Amino acid sequence: MLHLAESQPRTDTETVLSVENLKAYYQMNYFGVSREVRAVDDVTLAIRRNEIYGIAGESSSGKSTLIKTIAGAIQPPLRVVSGSVTFNFAGKPLDVYGAPEAMKDARWRHLSYIMQGSMNVLNPVRRVKHAFHDFAFAHMGLANTAFWGRVREHLKRLGLDPRVLDSYPHQLSGGMRQRLTIALATVCEPEFIIADEPTTALDVLVQQDVLALIKDVQQRMGSSIIFVTHDMTVHAAIADRIGIVYAGRLVEEGPTEDVFAKPQHPYTVHLISSLPRLGDVTRRKALPGKPPNLSDPPAACRFHPRCPLAVDRCRTENPPLVPRASGRVACWRAGEAEVS
Repeated sequence: MLHLAESQPRTDTETVLSVENLKAYYQMNYFGVSREVRAVDDVTLAIRRNEIYGIAGESSSGKSTLIKTIAGAIQPPLRVVSGSVTFNFAGKPLDVYGAPEAMKDARWRHLSYIMQGSMNVLNPVRRVKHAFHDFAFAHMGLANTAFWGRVREHLKRLGLDPRVLDSYPHQLSGGMRQRLTIALATVCEPEFIIADEPTTALDVLVQQDVLALIKDVQQRMGSSIIFVTHDMTVHAAIADRIGIVYAGRLVEEGPTEDVFAKPQHPYTVHLISSLPRLGDVTRRKALPGKPPNLSDPPAACRFHPRCPLAVDRCRTENPPLVPRASGRVACWRAGEAEVS
């Protein structure tokens, strides 16, 4: 049985992140052959202060490329073709691609990143304390003694023994390393955190602890979080709102409780229907086909080759992302599919 995140009234309506008509493509030219992969294709979304926004979708749907683009962490062949990404830090707008120097200063102080694997952050041949010094020291403006005092107090607040600072990563369990990456990402108390599948490869009990830790840190600091995972049960446990991504496009968005109770897009219906339920031994139906090749995506609605409700209009007209009673959806037959 799914346990949805507890609904709490949100008093913060201020937008901390605004993404407008964002297009980010992998543009490659090898041996005279040009290829363009439309990994993020016309995405518009807004995230409020003190909110956890979940991004869900299959592998190869564009989730990771979207958050890299939002963070300004892109390298060729990935390029921003059009659109904008604007943060609101300390009441001041920051254009990610219009002010690169200001964006560089904002990282870790205002914007931090929890990566998918702890060993992508922690150097296996250096003690854990060196990661804290490398990432956070320059941004906190403290003398050496005061800095380490702040780090140790932060670890204690998160239920971690400060003695782990003297450990090498291989001496710690996977769950402990992931807790340390969360501590590292939050030691500067940033306003915005991007979490890229932080519970991947963790067992269920450790996963619950890590989710509880992220939620506790977020509530204490009042930060906003983008939480990326393909696991819908994780979104049910932590996200305030969910954005469903398919083939580089946002196809549905809404409050977590509403999306699970009455999903509007057939793809969202499939994601929720595929979840296991206690006592239910019926075989789950797999979605036919596979995500499309984004260098040559289907015309119009990109989901139509796999959609059980597709009609001629779905093959000729791209459905816009329009407001619904709760949230937004891009589908000509929104609300017609039912969760099985």
